[in-house]
Amino acid sequence: MASFLCRLGKFAFGRRWLVVGLWLAVLSSTLVGAATLSGPTSDAFRIPGTPSQQAIDLLRERFPQASADGATARVVFAVPAGQKLTDPEHRTAIERAVTELSQAPQVASVTDPFQPGAVDATGTIGFAQATYQVQGAELTEPARDVLTAVVETARSEGLTVEVGGDALLANPEQGLAEVIGIVVAAVVLVITFGSMVAAGLPLLTAILGILIGVGAITAATGFVDLSSTTPTLALMLGLAVAIDYALFIVSRYRHELALGRELQEAAGRAVGTAGSAIVFAGLTVIIALAALSVVGIPFLTQMGLAAAGTVAVAVLIALTLLPAIFGLVGRRIASGRVRGLSARDPEGDAATPSFGIRWARMVARRPVAALLIAVVALGVVAIPAADLRLGMPDDSTAAPDTTQRKAYDLVAAGFGSGFNAPLTVVVKTGTGLADGAVEQVAQSIQGLDDVATVTPSVINPAGDTGLMTVVPNSGPSDSGTEELVHAIRDLDGTVSGATIGVTGLTAINIDVSTTLGDALLPYLAVVVGLALVLLLLVFRSLLVPIKATAGFLLSVAATFGAVVAVFQWGWAASLFGIEQTGPIISFLPIFLIGIVFGLAMDYEVFLVTRMREEYVHGSDAREAVVSGFGHGARVVTAAALIMIGVFTGFILSPEPIITSVGFALGVAVLFDALVVRMTIVPAVMTLLRDVAWWLPRWLDRALPDVDVEGEKLRHQLDMAPTPARPSTDSDQRDQTSSRHLQPTGSRGNGGSSGG
Repeated sequence: MASFLCRLGKFAFGRRWLVVGLWLAVLSSTLVGAATLSGPTSDAFRIPGTPSQQAIDLLRERFPQASADGATARVVFAVPAGQKLTDPEHRTAIERAVTELSQAPQVASVTDPFQPGAVDATGTIGFAQATYQVQGAELTEPARDVLTAVVETARSEGLTVEVGGDALLANPEQGLAEVIGIVVAAVVLVITFGSMVAAGLPLLTAILGILIGVGAITAATGFVDLSSTTPTLALMLGLAVAIDYALFIVSRYRHELALGRELQEAAGRAVGTAGSAIVFAGLTVIIALAALSVVGIPFLTQMGLAAAGTVAVAVLIALTLLPAIFGLVGRRIASGRVRGLSARDPEGDAATPSFGIRWARMVARRPVAALLIAVVALGVVAIPAADLRLGMPDDSTAAPDTTQRKAYDLVAAGFGSGFNAPLTVVVKTGTGLADGAVEQVAQSIQGLDDVATVTPSVINPAGDTGLMTVVPNSGPSDSGTEELVHAIRDLDGTVSGATIGVTGLTAINIDVSTTLGDALLPYLAVVVGLALVLLLLVFRSLLVPIKATAGFLLSVAATFGAVVAVFQWGWAASLFGIEQTGPIISFLPIFLIGIVFGLAMDYEVFLVTRMREEYVHGSDAREAVVSGFGHGARVVTAAALIMIGVFTGFILSPEPIITSVGFALGVAVLFDALVVRMTIVPAVMTLLRDVAWWLPRWLDRALPDVDVEGEKLRHQLDMAPTPARPSTDSDQRDQTSSRHLQPTGSRGNGGSSGG
């Protein structure tokens, strides 16, 4: 693979204008597609085959006029203190609003806001429930416009009007979070390279990559239903990995120039060595994200494939566009030096030991103490993970200044939290038998715990299906509501000839959370198994993969613990702008496992391949750890800080889902890169010494040699004769301009695993 990538890098360097032109054409086509083909996104997290979905399918067949799977809009009306909704002027305004809404396009029905139970005890808060014939993603603009107009008209007549439900189009907005991430990345890159040009290349290619990736996802919304968070998650991950992958290639290219390589040769070697590890790291992320499809959850599959596609674009750009830009920039890659910052090769040796070398030596002197401190610290952070509760987003988790959240708060204040969690109970019977069976079911439900009220039932024209609404005492995210759903389903079979089902948005969210929770351990097992196989191929060792996988599991556990402590328990929640705690978004743990797995393997490969290379070259096992760690520590630290900056920038998002994902990914990189890989890895490798690289001979013969560190490539290139070419004035100028890149005290072995 390294030889092929070396040829690819040289080709891109030599055909730089062709490669740049092709990528610009791809960018243009995706942007045009995004502008002309995009469609609405959907926030409907539903899974075929779940009990709630089966109930919806039954209603669609026997009770289509109920529009059980249609979008809903709960319009909440409130009046100032001292006034009543039944005051003539307010009643007239509300009735006019309800009439206009009932005549809107795609509306199936609108409830009477003055019916019993729709106005609170004080007479100041009431609501009307509009049910649409189609799901939220299929609502037309005229239908949304009427809803907006009705609300604005009622507000102009002195009423407080807020709207909850999934009929509103509320896509996450991008802006400040991305800017913060890019600024942090720019600062870290400038400090790492000491050059504005070298620092600018990863940013340039990363921005191009996310424009292509997100543009393609946006265009795809015109053909498939995608969650509104899918583009943001792809953007978050794509931006981080694109900058990191480009950082590794640029760092390696400067290292090759510092060793005196000719420009095209340096580009080829950079792609052949660092590019090999990037391909491996990228594939691990792509495979882990694409493996979400085996869970069988459609919206999670879409998120995983969209994010995997963005990562694939980042890998391709790093392998092709970057060497092409090297050809355009030439030795000016070191231009724009920043005063006060070193522009030396970040991977090279120096007369003065770097911080990475000093840190590795300190860990190597006290490996047991360093290992225990790191493991105990992460173990303590992981303790809250034992209380992990999963849930799906609803109006209670919306941003505080949104109309959905305001509507939720008004209903909770006037009627109790349970009115925000209505359950639709479906009773299926034989023809003409529904009346008696439904009445028996209603009486049984009324006797259950946590039931606030059961509305009168409605029977379909065929008389074989009944429908009722059960209002719990607890809110949609409370454990009491989940227990009530299961208790109602347990009544199935207790009434002769009747089948009982529970659906509605609350029940759907509970089923989704349950399904995701059940899929968590199997998916983790798949990822762990994949990690062991891939690392066995890369390092040709039995103990290194086990050590790496254990570190990955430790960082994941600590991340879950931090997320539970902040978002579920509320510790330091105000620091992150979190005003309401609750269950963790259901898809976050499983999505997080896939991403952290890929990033962990990325840093593992970059650090440990250098250790292996030093060991193979004859260094003592302990010194190989110190030397290999020293060569990779600076770049890995820079890459980790960039990712942390990009991810944590999304904490400022007004969308709670994006906030939790940004926080989780940020602390995951912090734990894995700066604790596991920077402390636990050198400590364990020092303790294992030569045993770390042991592999049975039969297994060594059976495994293919993937040569991620590009050792065979370097041997081939170093042994090949260098063709003589006449020196030119331009060459003299290039050589003079690059002298500051020469590393002080270079060992001259020319080796670096890249990453």
